[in-house]
Amino acid sequence: MLSKIPIDLSKVNKKYINKEILRAAIIAELDAVSLYEQMAELAESEEVKRVLLDVAKEEKTHVGEFQTLLLEHDQEQVEELEAGKKEVDEELGR
Repeated sequence: MLSKIPIDLSKVNKKYINKEILRAAIIAELDAVSLYEQMAELAESEEVKRVLLDVAKEEKTHVGEFQTLLLEHDQEQVEELEAGKKEVDEELGR
């Protein structure tokens, strides 16, 4: 993503704007996690690696914050997350 919102939020129905903002925020945080973890793998300095991984971990917390809000605003998302969990459990024989 690298700082570009994947959709034009000005075209989103106001009824859905908060959900789409939260989804864009989740995408941005996951993108940052991926970037920082990849850079940590390449870093030659243990200090740089350690800080990058610490920042990546903080970004994962941000994902949790945005996801918590999204689930409060989108009941269908809650239901589909549960359905997905059930499908994985069935597939893996849990």
